[in-house]
Amino acid sequence: MELVTADDVRAAAARIRGHVLRTPLTAAPEGAGFLLKPESLQPTGAFKLRGATNAVALLDPVRSGYGVVTHSSGNHGLALARAAARQGVACTVVVPEGAPRVKVERIRGYGARVVTVPPAERLAAVEGFVDREHLVPVPPFDDPRVIAGQGTVGSEILEQSPEVTTIVVPVGGGGLASGVATAARAARPRRVRVVGVEPELAADAAESLRAGRLVDWGPERTYRTMADGVRACLSERTFAHLAERLDGIVTVTEDEIARAVAALAHGARLVAEPSGAVAAAAVLSGRVDVAPERPGATVAVLSGGNVDPDLFARLVATA
Repeated sequence: MELVTADDVRAAAARIRGHVLRTPLTAAPEGAGFLLKPESLQPTGAFKLRGATNAVALLDPVRSGYGVVTHSSGNHGLALARAAARQGVACTVVVPEGAPRVKVERIRGYGARVVTVPPAERLAAVEGFVDREHLVPVPPFDDPRVIAGQGTVGSEILEQSPEVTTIVVPVGGGGLASGVATAARAARPRRVRVVGVEPELAADAAESLRAGRLVDWGPERTYRTMADGVRACLSERTFAHLAERLDGIVTVTEDEIARAVAALAHGARLVAEPSGAVAAAAVLSGRVDVAPERPGATVAVLSGGNVDPDLFARLVATA
């Protein structure tokens, strides 16, 4: 399988410029010894806007007239809905039952059609729309256009922190980690490692990389974690990227995720959804080493902030 290249990431960066926010690097909670890349500041509240915008920009003009379709627990669907709306393209988003209400409502707010199905039926539902209505599928992570767009998170970090040596990134379907790891390979002459993070309750990528083959965890396993945005399993494409380019992967507990959400709110004044906080959770819990005297050497990607208000209030209040 042909992997996305650093040139693809650079081309995506030029393509999406002016359509997405170049998010800053900000301080982590005091004394934590690392920096944050808060993709929660994107107009749609998550990094997914990068990949969706790149994918829509590359649509065939004729086929795009039918509209686009995807499946998503929220963030990719929201990103595709916005990117499509800005290009005058119709959008359908298949969401799994139990998806956060705040995300679903915002998807509808961009004019997208929302279809709710059981988690195990998401792919079949998308395929049905492709067959019946000729919609163009834009997968949430299993697409080179999307991976290249997500890789711009990594290329920005490399430009913003000249001393960075470690980037810590959440892993769900693997599109973000694949793109960031691809961008990091272009960092010369310095060596930049990329470490992925998963919840213990949705650790299919960690198991897959240990086994050297793709291992699927069904929804009955991954849906145990509160981090809904990283419940998806790797695809063959993202597994190939991570097996070749990711430098390591660690897991975090639900308690560590919860504490990270609270720490980011109280100590960094940032709203993070549980999925968005997993990279910070790994650093704050000591699962990824940092050099406190060089906070710019480690950057954790805060991938999203579209959290259910009630859940956020509970997590912050119990800190």
